[in-house]
Amino acid sequence: MDQVKAMRVFTRVIDEGSLAGAARAMDLAPAVVTRLVADLEEHLGARLLNRTTRRLSLTDVGEGYLERCRRILSDIEEAEALASAATNEPRGSLRVLMPPAIAIHQLARHMARFHAMYPLVSVELVAPGPVDTLDESFDITVISTRSPLQGDFIARKLARTEVIMCASPEYLARRGRPQHPSELKQHDIMLPPIHELSRGVTFERCGADGLTAESFFAIPSRPVMTTSSVDTKYACALHGLGIAGLPSFVVGDALMEGALERVLSQWRIYSYQLWAAMPTRKFVPARTRAFMDFLVEIFGGRDEDPWLAAAGCPSYLAAQELLALQAAREARAAKASAASAPADGD
Repeated sequence: MDQVKAMRVFTRVIDEGSLAGAARAMDLAPAVVTRLVADLEEHLGARLLNRTTRRLSLTDVGEGYLERCRRILSDIEEAEALASAATNEPRGSLRVLMPPAIAIHQLARHMARFHAMYPLVSVELVAPGPVDTLDESFDITVISTRSPLQGDFIARKLARTEVIMCASPEYLARRGRPQHPSELKQHDIMLPPIHELSRGVTFERCGADGLTAESFFAIPSRPVMTTSSVDTKYACALHGLGIAGLPSFVVGDALMEGALERVLSQWRIYSYQLWAAMPTRKFVPARTRAFMDFLVEIFGGRDEDPWLAAAGCPSYLAAQELLALQAAREARAAKASAASAPADGD
């Protein structure tokens, strides 16, 4: 028995939740996966998994063994990466976890370039749903969160994204453009499931001084649709169903193309941070470093919203900051011009 291979199969069974899932992920026959796990249990003289017709679960021995397996396999990967680092050429398989909307609307458009840069790196991308914390079974986890990051891991900031209200021009021409959040009750609204909003949402309008000039707590009327699917709301907004609250990285292109318009541009709801995180390790494989640097490059790596800025509709606060910066530049230019002008009588 190849014990290292059996350990890899065992950990993959847990990650995928089933023997069949591990077989598909590792491109092995289901019978091979079943045999390797059974051989490993026989070698150890202990049962690692409880098997039923519907699910698998770890035994007490299996839980402890899994933790040690992950450490051993991580050490092996680090040793292999260290040995091959002399080539300075990223290679091998990379496991990445991220929210599906980020994968679809942002990463997908850049993957061809990454492959051209690093043809020997194979990326396994997993995007099952929201991701708000690191998963150590992945090399890199892209996290979206409104709270400060906590945990023993390495993280690099990618960007900030603002959730904005938007709708199609056709819908707004038909129903009007609201100027205050209180007017949303007169519109068809698409929202996440109500329990995710705590039965309402707070809008803030910022003044030129950066302070909140007005706050309004909106309790939505019966929405035209509720869904936890960001892409479903996005598609429905494009086709004129109503006004939707969507993250800027999803709607950025549609705003630039005029397929969607920002609604209540002087008001903001909330924003959240995007991070790329990886487990703390003594040695990071070249492929992991390459992909981490690539993510920072394509997202910008700054605490700002690049999508609203590119679309020309930044938040009210950002717009005021831009105006203030422009006014300061004009004042400096006028002062410099006055200083260089000849005095009367010269």
